[in-house]
Amino acid sequence: MSADPSTSALRARVKVRAPELVGRGWLNTGGRSLSLADLRGRVTVLDFWTFCCVNCLHVLDELRPVEARFPDALTIIGVHSPKFEHEADADALAAAVERYAVHHPVLDDPELVTWKAYAARAWPTLVVVDPEGYVVASMSGEGHGPGLAALVAELIEEHRAKGTLQPGDDPYVPPPAPDTALRFPGKAVALPDGTFVVSDTANHQVVHLEDDLETERARWGGEGVLNEPQGLLLADPEVAERLGVDLLVADSVNHQLKGVRFSDGSVHVLAGTGSQLRERTGGGPALEQALSTPWDLARSGDRVLIAMAGTHQLWAWAPGETVEDGRVEVVAGTSNEGLVDGPGPEAWFAQPSGLATSASGDRVWIADSETSALRSVTTAPDGGVVVQTHVGTGLFDFGHRDGDAAEALFQHPLGVTELPDGSVAVSDTYNGALRRFDPSTGQVSTLAQGLAEPSDAAVETDPQTGETRLVVVESAAHRLTRVALPRDAQRVDGPAHRTQRPATPLPAGEVALEVTFVPPAGQKLDHRWGDPTRLDVSATPDALLVSGAGRAEGLTRTLVLRDGIGSGTLHISVQAAACDGDPVTGEVPEHAACHLFQQDWGIPVVLDPAAGATLTLDLRGVHAGE
Repeated sequence: MSADPSTSALRARVKVRAPELVGRGWLNTGGRSLSLADLRGRVTVLDFWTFCCVNCLHVLDELRPVEARFPDALTIIGVHSPKFEHEADADALAAAVERYAVHHPVLDDPELVTWKAYAARAWPTLVVVDPEGYVVASMSGEGHGPGLAALVAELIEEHRAKGTLQPGDDPYVPPPAPDTALRFPGKAVALPDGTFVVSDTANHQVVHLEDDLETERARWGGEGVLNEPQGLLLADPEVAERLGVDLLVADSVNHQLKGVRFSDGSVHVLAGTGSQLRERTGGGPALEQALSTPWDLARSGDRVLIAMAGTHQLWAWAPGETVEDGRVEVVAGTSNEGLVDGPGPEAWFAQPSGLATSASGDRVWIADSETSALRSVTTAPDGGVVVQTHVGTGLFDFGHRDGDAAEALFQHPLGVTELPDGSVAVSDTYNGALRRFDPSTGQVSTLAQGLAEPSDAAVETDPQTGETRLVVVESAAHRLTRVALPRDAQRVDGPAHRTQRPATPLPAGEVALEVTFVPPAGQKLDHRWGDPTRLDVSATPDALLVSGAGRAEGLTRTLVLRDGIGSGTLHISVQAAACDGDPVTGEVPEHAACHLFQQDWGIPVVLDPAAGATLTLDLRGVHAGE
């Protein structure tokens, strides 16, 4: 869309009554069920999310200042619409609401009843409901915080003047305070003396534990210093001497790589500005380059690989003689979300969350969580990297199945650990299991089950028997647990699953793809240097698209779908840049601040000759009606 109508004018065109909020139950309400009638008189924002989704976690952070700005007139309701089977478990959702500090009511919608009623198509999606109960806007993806705040302020002013703003009590009721020492730990690393360091993620600290896995030797960081730390890596001795840090930390919500000095407990920034990366980049000076949710770390030659979950990429940090000399660069991944192998610049990842370097040093194993895949990168003769998938098939396929790697299934793994025999232990998080992949046979087996969201594991040798065992981070049980490795791994032939979202019927032949985007009040699409919007389209299987694939400017595209395919998935990525306009003229000044809006959709489609030949997606638009 190249037009730039005001939000008020667009809202005046259509009045869409918000559907009722229906689900299995509610969290953060003290046991009370809420209805739209209970929210009448306040502005309501529905946040459709699922707790596996890093983009949804970014939106939670974007919503916090909006909640704080309008405490008396705004209610945010999380609508949890699960992607994975494990996310439909009520206890797992309750843990996630605490883990990610969700301080507003959450509707548990495991059957996607409310998701379907609001025609949501992507995680995350925001829907704005006015004080009279009408839908006024729908937005997908990240980056909507400032524009959402402006819209809420406009609605408050409008409905105060009409007399329909009637602020009531906030329905949020906080849950009981936790009482465990660790809270949702993320990753662990073994120290040479037999002790362990663990990222105490929800407590925003890193903890040094004795070999009994409970007694604390030291705590570092804390709120304001670290924010949900995840991956840990002992610094190379030369790097430790040059830079004065002993431990590297992926500080996920601060979007930084940090170093901890054991001698005095000080924490130092090594990479990242503290702001989230919002645009495609190749990297640059480490302290000047924004990062996006770094999740794990692994050594690769003289560099440190970073699992950049927020942009679905692998990055590398190259330390310099001083902290200021360090540099970061993209190693693999286009930032598109999916499973595509090949040379690093062409590969696609989906929230890489676990890394482990092979004993030989020539391979780094990757737990690619959103594709439920085990992947790896190796260095090519030209110095680039090549990405390979060993287990996993795509964004929507998961389960617990052992056997040949081509048929095996994981469910949202977050950790990966190479074992002494060269096989790989996978922390299969949402299956509550430890799995094993043997590269020599191509077989997958199960090492242990019944674990509480295992997110990482470290290898340990029993000092009494000499046997190898694993120290597993049981994140949802708030502890580290020793797990013996069975001589003969068990085999599990569980069911396969696919994400249960309603498919969109579309006809074979020409289909008009339209992405609606209305800039927030005070912003405009800036066409001074060309079209500031871009679409990137592909399909699974590839044969679904006869034409219309690829990347190009604009928010509309004619797709041609191949007859006889039956069904598939359209992968649609969009970006739009809007800039602050002059408050008097409305024109965009030369040095205006600009804002990037982006979203990736995976749209399941089924070919139906009777279906309409238009696919409309809201990046930031008005609800199209019922």
